[in-house]
Amino acid sequence: MTISRSDERYLRQSQFDPIGQEGQARIESARVAVLGCGALGSVASELLARAGVGTIRLIDRDLVEWSNLQRQSLYTEVDAEAAAAKAEAAASHLRAINSSIEIQERVVDITPNNIAHNLENVDLVIDATDNFAARLLLNDWSIQTRTPWVHGGCIGAGGQVRLFDGESPCFRCLLPQPPLPGETATCDTAGVIGPATHLIASLQACEAIKWLSGNCLDVRNEILSVDLWHNQIRTIRLSPAPDCRACVQHEYDFLNASTLETQSAETLCGRDAVQIAGGGADVDLQRMARTWETVGEVKTSRFFVRLSLPEERMLTLFRDGRAVISGVRDVSHARSLFDRYVGS
Repeated sequence: MTISRSDERYLRQSQFDPIGQEGQARIESARVAVLGCGALGSVASELLARAGVGTIRLIDRDLVEWSNLQRQSLYTEVDAEAAAAKAEAAASHLRAINSSIEIQERVVDITPNNIAHNLENVDLVIDATDNFAARLLLNDWSIQTRTPWVHGGCIGAGGQVRLFDGESPCFRCLLPQPPLPGETATCDTAGVIGPATHLIASLQACEAIKWLSGNCLDVRNEILSVDLWHNQIRTIRLSPAPDCRACVQHEYDFLNASTLETQSAETLCGRDAVQIAGGGADVDLQRMARTWETVGEVKTSRFFVRLSLPEERMLTLFRDGRAVISGVRDVSHARSLFDRYVGS
């Protein structure tokens, strides 16, 4: 019997008994959106492309930078030199890896106004975002549409993974509100190592493959938390919050928020800068300054704290949470810098 090239490509995967030929056929007909093409999204999308997921939609707002190459293995020096859009660069590489599947790229910043359009007609979403507000928005959309998504987060040498199926408990049972600016560390303030991001992305891809191949009962119910540096693996059981605004009360605060309520951003007239609204949050400027000490030069005053960034960029954070990012004019790129250095 002659084996076709298509059958040979996925032979080892379909030989795995829980998947089999039927599960492989399910995978090849599936449509997955990868929300964010950074450390997690670039690795997860490559694994899913190699697994044969029929359609992969890549969604990202940012550009490839030299600091990405340490852990975002889908990209090359050519991408960083060109400051290529991540979604576009990732799509090009994935097409070279698997020309038999459909790759869609969208260079866009996900908001309440466009999430339905950009995630329409997908069977599952990989969460590779870099901020909690985006995850809570995705959580609202997931519950409203009953679409599963695989959460992943990674900082330092550790991270966590869980698939949310659009039912209860949901991500908002774990995190009712986004942390205030500066309350949580980010990869750009605390650092991150490549083995950790690859492991978390691999776990996300595995949970996705279970679901897509029809093995939903094998999907983990607990949050899987891993600390590679201290050799710790633990599971955390998540119980439904009895008063959860999302999965219990079906009040979709983040999905129904207006653009002005979700950190609106605008290019400042006559300046090479973008202002991001802060929503009136009372920021601890001294704590933020201490967080930034290892990142770059920091200046403080009674009213703001300022961080000097590479390529003559500057981030000024005010006490009310408002930020001005100098040296950029692209709003999506400014949002990305805010999320990376300030947090949600």
